[in-house]
Amino acid sequence: MPTMSADPSAPKTPAILIIDDDEEIRYSLGRVLGTRQYHIAEAGSGEEGIAAAKKAAPDLVFLDIRMGGMSGIETLQHLRAAHPQLLVVLMTAFGTAQTAIEAMKFGAFDYVMKPFDADKVLAIAENALKTKADLQTAAAYKPKLKSEDYKEGIVGSSPAMQEVFKVIGQVTASDVTVLISGESGTGKELVARCIFQHSHRSAKPFMAVNCAAIPENLIESELFGHERGSFTGATGQRSGKFELCDGGTLFLDEIGDMSLAAQTKILRVLQEGEIQRVGGTETLKVDVRIIAATNRDLEAMVKAKTFREDLYYRLAVVRLRLPSLRERTTDIPEIVDFMLQKLEKAKKTRVRKVAPEAMEILVHHRWPGNVRELENAVYRSAVIAQGDTILAKDLPAELREAGGPAVAPAAPVAVAPVAGEAPVAAAAAVSAPVAGAVPESLEGALDFIFQRLSADKAETILERLEREMIVRALKEFGGNQVRTAERLGITRATLRKRLDALRGEPSAE
Repeated sequence: MPTMSADPSAPKTPAILIIDDDEEIRYSLGRVLGTRQYHIAEAGSGEEGIAAAKKAAPDLVFLDIRMGGMSGIETLQHLRAAHPQLLVVLMTAFGTAQTAIEAMKFGAFDYVMKPFDADKVLAIAENALKTKADLQTAAAYKPKLKSEDYKEGIVGSSPAMQEVFKVIGQVTASDVTVLISGESGTGKELVARCIFQHSHRSAKPFMAVNCAAIPENLIESELFGHERGSFTGATGQRSGKFELCDGGTLFLDEIGDMSLAAQTKILRVLQEGEIQRVGGTETLKVDVRIIAATNRDLEAMVKAKTFREDLYYRLAVVRLRLPSLRERTTDIPEIVDFMLQKLEKAKKTRVRKVAPEAMEILVHHRWPGNVRELENAVYRSAVIAQGDTILAKDLPAELREAGGPAVAPAAPVAVAPVAGEAPVAAAAAVSAPVAGAVPESLEGALDFIFQRLSADKAETILERLEREMIVRALKEFGGNQVRTAERLGITRATLRKRLDALRGEPSAE
């Protein structure tokens, strides 16, 4: 078996530790792995394996599940606790669903069935060692903010968010009504709570009501309360949110979904500071600040007569629009860092970092579900991630397929030559002037391009046009394949196939 290189500048030979109480298994597995010139060490029990891992610091461990003495699962737990980034592949002769679940639950990288398939063992080892290398080279994002700056739960230093923070600061000193607009998942309730927490009402109650989630026949009872017998099921008197929130702040989320009848009563509260319970005659004075939010176009609803104009102007004394996540992509690394801190504090994961390639995929995704969708993706990735770093392969498949970081963005793309031309890099190809003046009109330009490309016999017109569009788009976006694919209206995978064809290389698929 190979020995470690004495030259410190030479690449380190990957070290693999095999832990199994069956000597024949250790021998046969060692021979398979030895074909790749890995440095192999062996241990005959869990206890010996733990000691060997502490002494030799292997890159990868193959560990039997069923052994005399300490079991494989117990050994795995000890190894992962002492070496969080150590990758462990479990070996078993019993391929049950329970085995797979237990293996992954306790942090195994993968598991392999006995008797071994040599090719599969080598593939798993290579994949694990590549992951190990990625984990070691992945750079953690260095957050710009300290942990105390995250206490509001609203994260972002982009110009768009700075404007939001300014408005929050301006409205906290008064009781002015605020209408928060923005797409779903942008954090409207977080902003409402932030306004409340910095206001003079912060010692009083804060209550949130989702107007879209409450049936129309119950919304008035929820907000204003009801008297006993006022409707079927009203077996006693009940106070509504306005009463319970007296002196505090009431957040009416998705107010655009409220019925016209309920809108009328909300308007009365704003104008008079009075309510009546459903089925009651007594007028009750209430002192409640209202903050409303919507993801709908209330101005259009006012024109369509589906939202009261007078209520709209009462609510929108100050209007605060929250930007979508795609409008503030520079905030994504900070938001991700905040989310990972939350997960770590809640002891849900041990992940603290995101690899650069994974972060670039997150930054370039369009996030139609905004921060809420990003949070879901980060949580899923953190649960799957090996060690303390989220790699690109840990991200949900839909994110990886939608786009990601450029592959060697600084390198020029070698383009197949056209008849009579020498091979050129993309940058040179797109910078070369085209002889003759191109007409200004689109129709004239297309005629010109058609005649020009028809003269080249080595490629069809569509092939040449596609090639030129790809190299020009790559230059425009500095070699970034994600943005290039998006601009061309194709997937990143399709762009890669086109680039392979341009280079004269076979597709990876």
